[in-house]
Amino acid sequence: MRSKIKWVAPRLRLRGTLASALLGALAAALIASGCGGGGGGTTTVSESGSRTTTQVVVQSSGGSFNPAQIYKDVSPGVVTIRSIFEGSAAEGSGFVLDGSGRIVTNAHVVTDGEGGERTEAKGVFVEFPNRNVLTAKILGFDPFADVALLEVDPEGFELHPLKLGNDAELVVGQPVAAIGTPFGNSGSLTVGVVSATRPIDSLTSRYDVVDAIQTDAPITHGNSGGPLFDARGRVIGINAQIRSGQAQSGFEGVGFAVPIKTAADVASQVENGGQVHQAYLGISGGDIDPQIAHALNLPVNQGVLIERVLSGGPADDAGIKGATGQATIAGQTFPVGGDIITKVDGKTIAGMDDVVSAVNAHQPGDTITLTIFSGGQQKDVSVKLGDRPDHVQDSNSSTLP
Repeated sequence: MRSKIKWVAPRLRLRGTLASALLGALAAALIASGCGGGGGGTTTVSESGSRTTTQVVVQSSGGSFNPAQIYKDVSPGVVTIRSIFEGSAAEGSGFVLDGSGRIVTNAHVVTDGEGGERTEAKGVFVEFPNRNVLTAKILGFDPFADVALLEVDPEGFELHPLKLGNDAELVVGQPVAAIGTPFGNSGSLTVGVVSATRPIDSLTSRYDVVDAIQTDAPITHGNSGGPLFDARGRVIGINAQIRSGQAQSGFEGVGFAVPIKTAADVASQVENGGQVHQAYLGISGGDIDPQIAHALNLPVNQGVLIERVLSGGPADDAGIKGATGQATIAGQTFPVGGDIITKVDGKTIAGMDDVVSAVNAHQPGDTITLTIFSGGQQKDVSVKLGDRPDHVQDSNSSTLP
């Protein structure tokens, strides 16, 4: 059974009078501080009225990984984000992208709703480590990548933009550090390693976020949108999800961050109200391994069994065929009778994850070549990729590159 996914942003989801009270308190704090002189909301103040102190959790690590130095260098660029919705509020994290006032966070920190149908917060406030609070504008967001771009007016404020790294250089086992606002504790540092890179569900559960960074660095509610750093203090991802086996359990050593390349691409597209465009093939399918190949008498030992081809999509236009039936092996159902993908642009694929990654590396309008087995014959098929639609009429499939 698949483990439970938890979006880790909404530390607060308040309804009714309590939400109204928070909104009023936050507004009063902003008025008292001149909208930036020292507000901070109620979530970082103890019952005695004293502000909570920064929590720094430093674990020993060999080599050049120095969490204390990383924290000193980059923490001024990490922010707390508070979003006000209709009768509710949420809190997450983010980081300064550049000196013009652009802030990057998760889409689910500043939007609410289900799937791709998300509503922007009525108000978004960014608190900096020096306790200045600024009102932010949502420039745009992409629920498929779970990335949002905000903007604040930096006039009169010293911003600390963070440097971006290269998530393509990641190796399993390398140390990483995360900074954010878990449970309202702003400026909290945790450390861990890269556990793996793998696709994860997007907010829509329709398209995958490919090459997400799995880490055991503790992240939890309030960390969402905050940066994940490499040993050089460069942002390599945006903390987005935790995964656990129990509905009410917290972090169990499995967290995920959206890779920075994806986040940077979304940010560049949504700037000034632009829309995000991603390449789209329009299929769903299942992985082939030697056991499946033997049981189904397939002509190859690895690749993708095409299950569905979306009507009117790029693959459909190219003549790709979906399954015509099903076969049950050891209690599991597999599509049969459809085409089998073995290569993309001449590169052998191991499964659906490779197809997703290959498609996402292209732009809408690009042409790719699929090597397929169809009707027992191997052939190459050229497919012109489309522009990924927001809504796909295929409720039975969740992997649609």
